[in-house]
Amino acid sequence: MKVGVIGTGGMGNVHARHYKNIHGVELFAWDRDADKLGAFSKQHEATKATSYDDLLSQVDLVDICLPTPLHVDAVLQAIEAGVATLVEKPMARRLAECQTMIEAAKAKGVQLGVGHVVRFFPEHRRVHNLVLEGSIGNPASCRMRRGGKAPLGSEGWFRDPEQSGGVMLDLAIHDYDWMRWTFGEVKQVFAKSVRLGKTVSGAKFEGDYALTTLTFESGVVGHSEATWMDPAGFRSTLEVSGSEGIVEYDSRSAPSVRVSTDSQLAIASQMDGADDPYFLHLSAVVSAVRTGSPMPITGEEGMKAVAIAEAAIVSAMENRPVDPRELLKKALES
Repeated sequence: MKVGVIGTGGMGNVHARHYKNIHGVELFAWDRDADKLGAFSKQHEATKATSYDDLLSQVDLVDICLPTPLHVDAVLQAIEAGVATLVEKPMARRLAECQTMIEAAKAKGVQLGVGHVVRFFPEHRRVHNLVLEGSIGNPASCRMRRGGKAPLGSEGWFRDPEQSGGVMLDLAIHDYDWMRWTFGEVKQVFAKSVRLGKTVSGAKFEGDYALTTLTFESGVVGHSEATWMDPAGFRSTLEVSGSEGIVEYDSRSAPSVRVSTDSQLAIASQMDGADDPYFLHLSAVVSAVRTGSPMPITGEEGMKAVAIAEAAIVSAMENRPVDPRELLKKALES
């Protein structure tokens, strides 16, 4: 299978490294920065395309690893060319753009997937399965934390909320998606943010922090804490409490997953570090394209995650609870 990567920055390099380990994959690449493209192609033994159109004419699957505001145009161009498409999370900057992509893919009969790789992290997948298996009884609450230092990106696009959507759309969306995958649809979001265009002590604020409370149709209450203000570096935590116990995960702890119930004070397990989430996700994407089956995370699921993030942004800006289902409904009707 011929796979093309557009965007040769951080995520493009991560994806390319794992595509090389998937049997039968031949790698192609394009980037508007000729120096980055040259270094990328040399490192990953990828064939350099002369343009995006040239890349699309040669591949079976395109993996779009561009900054978020560039997603919609690149996806629509790939769909028009009839090429199966994987787009990094978040699917798009605006909910309406997600709907445009989905409609275009359906009209052309093109597979469209979104890169919500956290579902493939072994610890998060293990906790998801423990919850669904009933290991802690009926789930009642979930707390997730994710963050580290503020990323920069090409020309500082991450720190421009108009481009990245800030910490809620770019970072917390990982946890919004995981919680929705595990507990079902969200009916209300209430969020607080320390940024969203504000200034602190008279200066432009470069950090970003958000706390989001999610109420699910199932009755579960979720809490998402996301930060680009942690100088200690990246950390991810997850805690689910149920009627019969609690399961916890902390990326800085070993063992990283711990289950506590009345019958067992603590059952700890260390996940296999070789169980790489990016390899698992991209292998599933390649398999879906080869067999013509649905992508592991579909465009519709990617759009629902953006709806939750967009609801959180509106909530933080207007200081009110927001129903992401209403935002989805408006996007579908527009």
